[in-house]
Amino acid sequence: MTDVRDHFSRRRGAAASDRTDADAAVTDLALKAGAGDRQALSEFIEATHDDVWRLLAHLADTDRADDLTQETYLRVLGALPRFAARSSARTWILSLARRVWVDSVRHDMARPRKSVEEWEDAAGQSPSPDTTGDQAWAELVDARALLDNLAPDRREALTLTQVLGYSYAEAADICGVRVGTIRSRVARARADLLEAQKEAQKNARRPGDGTTGGHLRLA
Repeated sequence: MTDVRDHFSRRRGAAASDRTDADAAVTDLALKAGAGDRQALSEFIEATHDDVWRLLAHLADTDRADDLTQETYLRVLGALPRFAARSSARTWILSLARRVWVDSVRHDMARPRKSVEEWEDAAGQSPSPDTTGDQAWAELVDARALLDNLAPDRREALTLTQVLGYSYAEAADICGVRVGTIRSRVARARADLLEAQKEAQKNARRPGDGTTGGHLRLA
């Protein structure tokens, strides 16, 4: 009988080979686009758009992913002539997308905060869950909510390696850190998620006390 681990090992090997070939093709497109080939530019954008959007959707949210993706490609247009293929073009563009996200976070942090009164008004206008809506409310607390609660550096490391399928070395290039740092962040992110799941399960088992059983409290 074939060992299951051997089966998945072969699948990973084939996937890695396919990705290497695809990355080489994308890098070639980037070099041609940087030299002024408009057709290559169009093909480069088409080949990388989904990865860029998915990364930004996980780092920010799906509502902002479109705008951040557009900003990423605006920066790409100015940076492509300087692209020297020191890393794969896919890794390079994802590092640019990450910088766009970081800049957006810094911009948001610099904006004036809402007053307490504004927050209270907004809360008063939001429907609060009642007994009949408990199940629907609990369904909103999903894997996305758990990911969103992770520290940003841990979330991006986990997203790159476990969601988007990049190697630890590729994730390290994208984030501009060492491979060991990515491994550490992924391990801590996993530990955080396990702890959050335990907390969610504990809350779900609490007897009715006027609170929402499915509501995560991740401080």
